[in-house]
Amino acid sequence: MAVWDDLVGQDAVTAQLSAAARDADALVTAHSAGMKGAALPTASKMTHAWLFTGPPGSGRSTAARAFAAALQCTSPDRAMGGVPGCGFCDGCHTTLIGTHADVEIVRTDLLSIGVKDTRDLVRRAALSPSGGRWQVILLEDADRLTEGAGNVLLKAVEEPAPRTVWLLCAPSVEDALPTIRSRCRLLSLRTPSVEAVADVLMRRDGIDPELAATAARATQGHIGRARRLATDEQARARRATVLRVPLRVADVGGCLKAAQELVDAASEDAKQVAVDVDGKETEELRAALGASAGAGSRMPRGTAGAMKDLADRQKRRSTRTQRDTLDLALIDLAGFYRDVLAVQVGSKVGIANVEAREAIERIASSSRPENSLRRIESILACRQALERNVAPLLAVEAMTLSLRAG
Repeated sequence: MAVWDDLVGQDAVTAQLSAAARDADALVTAHSAGMKGAALPTASKMTHAWLFTGPPGSGRSTAARAFAAALQCTSPDRAMGGVPGCGFCDGCHTTLIGTHADVEIVRTDLLSIGVKDTRDLVRRAALSPSGGRWQVILLEDADRLTEGAGNVLLKAVEEPAPRTVWLLCAPSVEDALPTIRSRCRLLSLRTPSVEAVADVLMRRDGIDPELAATAARATQGHIGRARRLATDEQARARRATVLRVPLRVADVGGCLKAAQELVDAASEDAKQVAVDVDGKETEELRAALGASAGAGSRMPRGTAGAMKDLADRQKRRSTRTQRDTLDLALIDLAGFYRDVLAVQVGSKVGIANVEAREAIERIASSSRPENSLRRIESILACRQALERNVAPLLAVEAMTLSLRAG
């Protein structure tokens, strides 16, 4: 299986990346053979910095990782004119599973990426490949760079080492600093069709066709969310709870109760992550710092700062998890009212939440299209409030009261 097979509905992007990988391979091969000056291939389709953009679920990180694997491909088929990215060689395999020595894949479970972490990346980018063909830095959350971190990154992107490639991912061009995006080649991914996502779920994950179609339709082509919805019963139950919210905001008491339940569910998700990850991280750090076995044992002198840094990081991760869970709930809620609006205006576009058809038609018949638009706007306003660090319960309560008012 070629590395490009994981890209769903992105034929134009695949073609562009394949051409760049082929030229990059020719460039490295020429250098290895000792060619100089005019003897070197132009490799015009390859560049040192790429910006992958696209809506959530379009496969930005998947495309970047596939390209990284193709750049490290060592398949002998290359010598016969094949496109790098066979998916089977050591270079492809280790890149895809995240263990290649010359591929640094950076994703964050925090709210932002700071200056210190970015400086570490820049130092890594200045190194020559230790065994692979390129030094690749893949930053999956480039939109989370702080302004200071972006300024640190700018110099490295502007003047890269000869065989270093930066792969940056962000939801849109506007999410990247103007100075950085102007130095990158832009690749815009689109949302895959519902049919394409359903096909992937059936073919790769063995999902029942009916469930695959329901999950793909419900998430409107978001590959990651569709897979989670199809494989996680708890995720389906949580989504069903969210879709009942529009029927529970008939009075103020119902609004406040629904808001509390949404926030509590997000908090529970954050606690579950803490149970699964935090304890293991803490014990590993204690052991690395030389503490005796057991949670109550004394820490060696001078290690309090390291333990505090870990606790702060875990707290920020908990906040990010809660915010992300709430955001998914709000997206599902906006999708519900989008279906209501589609019914009200007689759109020929099929509704996404077929399991909630009765509730959708009930609300559609008892309100007007302008009410639905205002409700969608209140959900978007809640998402923006959460991004500005408004207290989650206050933001969600304000939203549910707006849903009631319409």
